[in-house]
Amino acid sequence: MPPVSPSVGRRTVLGAAAAAAPVLAGLPTPAAAAPSRRSPRALPGGGDLGPNVLVFDPATPGIQEKLDEVFRRQESAQFGTGRYALLFKPGTYRGLNAQIGFYTSIAGLGLSPDDTTINGDVTVDAGWFNGNATQNFWRSAENLALVPANGTNRWAVAQAAPFRRMHVRGGIDLSPTGYGWASGGYIADSRIDGQVGPYSQQQWYTRDSAIGSWLNGVWNMVFSGVEGAPAQSFPNPPYTTLDTTPVSREKPFLHFSGGEFRVFLPEKRTNARGVTWGNGTPRGTSLPLSRFYVARPGVTAATLDQALAQGLHLLLTPGIYPLDQPIRVNRANTVVLGLGYATLVPEGGVTALKVADVDGVRLAGFLIDAGPVNSATLLEVGPAGSTRDHSANPTTVQDVFVRIGGAGAGRATTSMVINSRHTIVDHTWVWRADHGTGVGWDTNRADYGIVVGGDDVLATGLFVEHFNKYDVQWYGQRGRTIFFQNEKAYDAPNQAAIQNGPVKGYAAYKVGDNVTTHEAWGLGSYCYYNVDPGIVQHHGFAAPNAPGVRFHDLLVVSLGGNGQYEHVINDTGAPTSGTSTTPSTVVSYA
Repeated sequence: MPPVSPSVGRRTVLGAAAAAAPVLAGLPTPAAAAPSRRSPRALPGGGDLGPNVLVFDPATPGIQEKLDEVFRRQESAQFGTGRYALLFKPGTYRGLNAQIGFYTSIAGLGLSPDDTTINGDVTVDAGWFNGNATQNFWRSAENLALVPANGTNRWAVAQAAPFRRMHVRGGIDLSPTGYGWASGGYIADSRIDGQVGPYSQQQWYTRDSAIGSWLNGVWNMVFSGVEGAPAQSFPNPPYTTLDTTPVSREKPFLHFSGGEFRVFLPEKRTNARGVTWGNGTPRGTSLPLSRFYVARPGVTAATLDQALAQGLHLLLTPGIYPLDQPIRVNRANTVVLGLGYATLVPEGGVTALKVADVDGVRLAGFLIDAGPVNSATLLEVGPAGSTRDHSANPTTVQDVFVRIGGAGAGRATTSMVINSRHTIVDHTWVWRADHGTGVGWDTNRADYGIVVGGDDVLATGLFVEHFNKYDVQWYGQRGRTIFFQNEKAYDAPNQAAIQNGPVKGYAAYKVGDNVTTHEAWGLGSYCYYNVDPGIVQHHGFAAPNAPGVRFHDLLVVSLGGNGQYEHVINDTGAPTSGTSTTPSTVVSYA
């Protein structure tokens, strides 16, 4: 059996700094002699996707060479500025191995994964980091069918690396060559005909998919709506299995039809199980690219807001977008879709993106990188006090990732605020950096990760790590979380720095004292207090003792004895102890 022990001190400082951000391009101004201020000229929809979107068809020459060139640039560019999307038109491709590095997305352009078949592999491995996959962040694969060269594809990733709408006609390994450490990950709306082999993966969430079989588990493997999933058995093996996902709506995706690019918007499903595309064309609607403002790096926030005010959606092509004012989404059913990890960087302490309390907004596929001036918030979905019912048409936040520090000093009091009712947060990684440039207890200060104020919010695949105080605070009623992964901040200087009144440390996931109904499945919190290994955390989870507040399958882990937990949730659960890196678990708490 290959080793499955977790890494201790698993993310070493790389010291890579980001290059300077692109210079902002100004809006055209009226001529000086104009007698009065004119309205801005209407912005066009559609247009070119830019130089960092590479589009292939089966007749394109030199595909492998182009894939290799992008990988050479991105393999170890963890905090670099390169951003790429590799798009494959429907058809069959032979003999390819697409190695996927940082800030690189690969996707097919059909309505079904089976429209675009690669006889070969889409590979993530960890040679760049000596066989350790725990820093294989920020990359994605979507909407392709794979026939792996040796029968098994390798996808050895950590956080922020979704595998969506994929059909693997064979098996998939989720660990690196040599079975080194790994810390992922997320699969959704995918079919794996053969075996899924996690091996050393510490935790994983799989949603609304179909698999041939699942090999093993280390700490926390969670499934909802997965045909072929292993039976519920937490903590031994550590499988948490829900037969269906209560509500889901798949991520919007680009496709190519009738000689043009379009964006498909999958419809909402309730009590979902299995893939959306099993019978061919998925259900939903398709919008022409002419309905989108195709943004290129260098565009101003004012221009993005003008496009939204005109009624256009936003397609953010790969690159970095400094923002001197928030992007404001005020219209129901607006789509903001990023390609190739398009990155929003707020300047001067602004919030990067604000969504009004409206129906059906879809935010997907982009990264928000905190700026050096503290932002009160980085992403807001609905203003405080939002009460409108969005159950028929919720807002979705999918593959939207937040980073504070790492690429340079960044600061934010609260990263993500969800106030609109019925919002679905489907796969996010909200990360206060523990390595890179601009990292330190007060250098990349960020007290709170996610704050949920809205009622009836559902989180599926929630990764939130290293915040100075609470990682997640949940104040809305009837909230639900399926899968949560957390590490407490490594760099707390001493016990006093994390003291929360009479409580030792801030819980990773806290449900507000006034909440009467909340439910969560498959949650883990880990500590690695490497500055002061003597720090004690009272618990990983905190919640009111109310009949409607229920937790299933929780664990806490001390990584190598660097800090300890006294309990799992509230005053329940055995303490961690020693250096064994053995989880303390609670199967049910109500």
